[in-house]
Amino acid sequence: MDRVIEKKTWTTKRLLTIGGIVAIVALIGASYYFTSGKSKLNQDTDRLTISEVKKGPYKDNIPVNGVVLPLTSIYLDATEGGRVEEKYVEDGAQMKKGEPILRMSNTDLMMTMMSSQNNVYNTLTQMQINQNAASQNTVNKRTSMADVESQFNEAERIYNLDKKLYADKAIGLQEFKQAENNYNYYRQKKLLTEQILAQDSISRAQQAAQDKRSYQGSQQALSIMEKKVGDLIVRAPVDGQLTSLDAEIGENKNKGQRLGQIDVLSGFKVRVNVDEHYLSRIFVGQTGDFTFANKSYKLKIKKVFTQVLNNTFQVDMEFVGEVPQGIRRGQTLQIVLALSDETTAILLPKGGFYQQTGGNWIFKVSEDGKTATRVDIQLGRQSIDYFEVLGGLKPGDKVITSSYENYGTIQELVLKK
Repeated sequence: MDRVIEKKTWTTKRLLTIGGIVAIVALIGASYYFTSGKSKLNQDTDRLTISEVKKGPYKDNIPVNGVVLPLTSIYLDATEGGRVEEKYVEDGAQMKKGEPILRMSNTDLMMTMMSSQNNVYNTLTQMQINQNAASQNTVNKRTSMADVESQFNEAERIYNLDKKLYADKAIGLQEFKQAENNYNYYRQKKLLTEQILAQDSISRAQQAAQDKRSYQGSQQALSIMEKKVGDLIVRAPVDGQLTSLDAEIGENKNKGQRLGQIDVLSGFKVRVNVDEHYLSRIFVGQTGDFTFANKSYKLKIKKVFTQVLNNTFQVDMEFVGEVPQGIRRGQTLQIVLALSDETTAILLPKGGFYQQTGGNWIFKVSEDGKTATRVDIQLGRQSIDYFEVLGGLKPGDKVITSSYENYGTIQELVLKK
C-alpha cells in the first residue's frame, strides 16, 4: 500500500530565495539611507583656518609694483649718424651741461661741409668782382656826366651870348639858331645822363643787396653744416647722471638711434604697472602707500598713460611729503593703491576657499563649533586682505577660509579638535 508524502511549505530553495530578496531590499534601503541625507566629512580643526566676519572700515585697494625713476630723464639720440671714434666718459658718470660724452666721425658730412665752405668763398669772391665792376661802371658814368655838364655849360654860355647879339642885330638868324640847337641838345643829353646815373645807383644798390643775400644764404648753409659736424661730438644737454650709455668704439650709429640718457637727479617719481581691468577706476590724484626701511610713505598719481600693453597700463606717481632717504633709481616698491575712499562694510578675510568656490558659497561654522555647513554668499569689492560681503553672512559669523581643494561635493564638515 502506497504512502502519501506530505508537501513541505518552507523548502530550502524557497528559504534561500526569500533570504536573497530580503538582502537586496536591505541593501537598497541602506544605500538610500546613507546617501539620501547630506554628504559629510570629518575634518580636524587644526588643519583649517576659521575666520570671523566683521563689520568695519573698508578701503578698496589693490597691490601694485612700481619702479623708482628720476623725475626728469632726457634721452640722447644720435643727431647725425657716424662711427664712434672716442668715448670720454662711461655709463653712470656725473655730467655737467655741455661736457662731451663721445665723438663720432662722418666722412660724407665732412665733405659736404667743405663744399659749403667753398661755396661761401666763391660767393664772397663773386661779390667782390661785382662790387669792383659796379664801381668802375659808376666811375665811367660819372665821367660821362662831367663831360656832358661841361659841354652843356659851354653851349648855354654861347646860346645866351648869341641871343643878345641876335637881338642887337650883330649876328644873323642862322648863327643864332645853331647856338640854340646846341643848347637844347646838350640840355637833353644832360637830363638823360642824370637819369642813367640815377638808375645806375639803383641797380648798384639792388646788386649789392642780392649779393648780400646770396652770401648770407651760403653762410647760413655753412653754419648748419658746421652744427651738424659739431653734433658728431655728443654733449650732455643738462646737469645729471649719464645712464644706459649704449655705444662702443668702432660701432656705427644711425641718425636718430638712441645712445643713452641723462637723469636729472633733482627728484624721483614712481612708474607703476596696473592691470587693464582697473583702467576705468584709476584717476589723477588717487593715493597709495608703501613701506621702506620699516617706515610708511605716501604716493599720489600724477599722470595716467591710457595705452594698454601686455594687459597692463602705466601711471606715474609722485611722493607726497617726505621722500625716503637712500632710495635709488631702479628700485622696485610694493605699493597699496587706493581705488576709493574709506567706507563701512561687512568684511570677510581672504583665503584659499575662493579658488574653488569663486566667492559663490562658503562653509559656515555652527554656533556650537561642531559642524560647518555650506551656505550661498554674495561678494562685492575686494581689497588686499578682505572681501566685501553683500549677502549670505552677517557680522559675528565664523567661516572656514582655508582651501577647499579636497572637499568636492561635500555639504557638511564635522569638526573635530
